[in-house]
Amino acid sequence: MIDYLIEPAQPHAHRFNVTLKLPRQTGPVRLSLPVWIPGSYLVREFARHVMSLQAWQGKTPCPITQEDKTTWVVQASGRAALTVRYEVYANDTSVRAAFLDARRGFFNGTSVFLRVEGQEAQAHRVRIAGLPKDWSVATALRAVDTDARGQGYYQAADYDELVDHPVELGKFWRGSFKARGVPHELVVSGAADEADLDRLMTDTQRLCESQIAFWHGRRKPVFDRYVFLLNVVDDGYGGLEHRESTALICARKDIPRRGAEPTNSEGYTTLLGLISHEYFHTWNVKRLKPREFAPYDYTRENYTRMLWFFEGFTSYYDDQFLLRTQRVDAAHYLRLLNKPINQVLATPGRRTQSVAQASFDAWTRYYRPDENTANATVSYYTKGSLVALALDLSLRVGPARADGSQPSLDGVMHRLWALGRPITEDDVVQALCEEATTTPRHAKDWREQLNAWVHGTDDLPLNSLLADVGVQWTTRSGPAAQQLGLRTQESNGGLKAQAVMFGSPAESAGISAGDELIALDNWRLRRVDDLTHARRADRPQALLISRDQRLQTLTLPVAQTGDDWGRLVSLTLGSGLDKTIEARRRLWLGA
Repeated sequence: MIDYLIEPAQPHAHRFNVTLKLPRQTGPVRLSLPVWIPGSYLVREFARHVMSLQAWQGKTPCPITQEDKTTWVVQASGRAALTVRYEVYANDTSVRAAFLDARRGFFNGTSVFLRVEGQEAQAHRVRIAGLPKDWSVATALRAVDTDARGQGYYQAADYDELVDHPVELGKFWRGSFKARGVPHELVVSGAADEADLDRLMTDTQRLCESQIAFWHGRRKPVFDRYVFLLNVVDDGYGGLEHRESTALICARKDIPRRGAEPTNSEGYTTLLGLISHEYFHTWNVKRLKPREFAPYDYTRENYTRMLWFFEGFTSYYDDQFLLRTQRVDAAHYLRLLNKPINQVLATPGRRTQSVAQASFDAWTRYYRPDENTANATVSYYTKGSLVALALDLSLRVGPARADGSQPSLDGVMHRLWALGRPITEDDVVQALCEEATTTPRHAKDWREQLNAWVHGTDDLPLNSLLADVGVQWTTRSGPAAQQLGLRTQESNGGLKAQAVMFGSPAESAGISAGDELIALDNWRLRRVDDLTHARRADRPQALLISRDQRLQTLTLPVAQTGDDWGRLVSLTLGSGLDKTIEARRRLWLGA
C-alpha cells in the first residue's frame, strides 16, 4: 500500500503539505509528477510547483537527486519505511491543477501526488486531514474511513484511479439525486445566495438519465456513483472530465436566480451544454478511448489523430442532449448549431490543416493560441462536431434497413461502445459500414468519405445535408470587422487588432495584429460598433493606425463579395416540406 497525507496547512501561502509513505525500500526510488493531465492536451510541468522535497528512513535523512524537470531519485538504505515530505504551491483557479486559499481548496492528483515509478499498480491510499472546522470534502474517490465532513482515508486500486478523482475542499452547497438508480452529487462552490441550484440539479438529472439510457438502455451503468464539482466565479468557463466525476467552472451570472423566468438564458444554456459535454465524456474518452491512450504515459505528450472523434463528437452530442431532454427546442438547437458552423467558416486555417492533423498538433497549437492560430489550424472541437453532424445526417438520409428503421450516428456510437476496447479510425469506419448496412462497394465509399472529411481540408457539404432534413441554410453579411477579416478587442478606450485573417481585406491593407485602430475616414474608433458605423464597403477608406507608437495611414479596399470571413450562416426550420423530409427532420430534431 502506498500512503499519502495531504493537508491544506498554508492557505494564505497557497500551499498544500503532502507526505508520502512507502514500506521498507532498498536502493534508488524514483518519484515523478505527471507533466500533463488526461483530457487537457498540453505539457503543463506540474512539478514546477513542488517545493521543499525531503526524505527519511526512520530518523535518517535520505539523499535526493533531481534527475530531470519532473523526476527525483531517493537513495533508500532498506532499514525502515520511507517517508517523503514536500509542499505544493496551489494557486491555479482552473479545473486542471490545484488551488488553495482561505476560502476553498481544490486539487487534481496529477498536481499533488508523486508517482512511485514501478509501483503504480499497487493500491494507493490518501488521508485528507487538517481542514478548517467549517470545511468539508467532496470527491468521487472511494471513502474507507472518514468522518461526517469527509476527513479521513480514501483508497484507489492504482495510481491511474488515484489521479482521476479531483477533490473539492471548503464550504459548499451539496445536492444529491439518482439517475437510473445511480447516486449523483452536485457540489457547488461560490454561488450567489439567490442562485437556483435546485433548478440546476433538476436539469442536470435529466441530462444524466438521458445519457445513461443512450449508452446502456435499461442495463446498469459502468459506474456506481458520480460527482459534479462546480466552481462558480465572477467570469469563467471550463470543464475537465474524469471517470466518475467532472470539475467545472462557470460565471456567477450564468446560474438562474430563484423565482426567475423559466426560459433559459444563453449563459445557462451554455452551462447545461458544458455539463452535458463532460458527462458524455464518462463514456467517450474515459472508457471508449483512442488506442494511443491505453495506457496513459504521464511523462510526455500522448499523440493521437482522433480528438476530432473524442472531443468533436462529444461536442455534437452535448447540445443534442439539450434537445433530447427538451432543455432547448428545435429552433434554439439550430441557433446553437450556427456557432460551430460560423466559427469554422471564419477560420482560414481549415483550408491549411485537416482536423486529424489538428488533433495531433493539439499539444503545440490548441492550448497555445496566438494571432496566427486562425490562419494555421482548425479546432478539432468545432470541426469535429461538424464531421459528426455530417455523418449523422448522411446516415439519416440514406437507405433504411430491411426492418424500416433508419441508421444514425447513435447506432455507430453503440457499435463502438460494444467493442469494449480502445479504438482506431478503422473501427469508426467499420461501425459506420455496419450501421449503414452497406455493400462492400458502399463500404469503400464510406471509408473514402470519412477520410476526405477528417484528413482533407475541403468544406463539409452541410448545406445540402441540412436541406435533406428540412433545415434552411441562409447567409448574410457579418459585422464590419468580420467582413474585413479582423478580430478586434476594445482596450483602454481604443480598438486593437487581435488577429488578421489570411487573404482578407485587412491583410491586403497592411493591418497587423497589435495595431491600434485610431480613425476611419477621420472618424474616431473606440469601440467595435464605431468600426461598423464608419465602414463604407463601396469605396476605399483611409484608416489611421498606431504601431510601435508611430502613426500610419492605411487604405482599406472595397469589400469583396463571397468572402468566408464576411459571411454569417443562419439555420432555420424550413416549411412546406414533403412527407419524407418532414419525417427525417422529426426523427432528428423531434420537430
